[in-house]
Amino acid sequence: MIHPMSTPPDSKRDLVLERIIDVPRELVWAAWTTPEHLKKWFTPAPWQTVECEIDLRPGGIFHTVMRSPEGQNFPNTGCYLEVIPNEKLTWTSALSPGFRPAKSPFPGVPVFTAIIALETHGTGTKYTATVIHENEADCKTHLEMGFHEGWGKALDQLVDMIKKMGA
Repeated sequence: MIHPMSTPPDSKRDLVLERIIDVPRELVWAAWTTPEHLKKWFTPAPWQTVECEIDLRPGGIFHTVMRSPEGQNFPNTGCYLEVIPNEKLTWTSALSPGFRPAKSPFPGVPVFTAIIALETHGTGTKYTATVIHENEADCKTHLEMGFHEGWGKALDQLVDMIKKMGA
């Protein structure tokens, strides 16, 4: 198997969530690439994703607005780097659409690049999310913000959404 990154993850700067899920990868891909679907699962409840804009091509926009339980909105705009249908989706918060440099819109929230790799596993999917950071401090901050819990809960919500849609 080829790892989703061109080099193995760096344990000091990268976070990985890997799981076998019992839904087909084509439906996981659709959940990641269709704004109406993504808004239903992307943010761990009780948070919500209230806006989503996707231009699914390298250099295209990946924009979401997450809303806290208190009603505060957190807009996030990034740029797709790699789009391989049903296999790999890579985007970064370090760049704006058109590959323009960007900074984190929120103090203390590190920028990162996310790689979502999907492989068929029986009737399900091997799901690997690798989130890479510039340095150890940013990685540690993201970990302490609840990376595994948050991304894991969002993945559970993705699977539940697909199952409710009749997959």
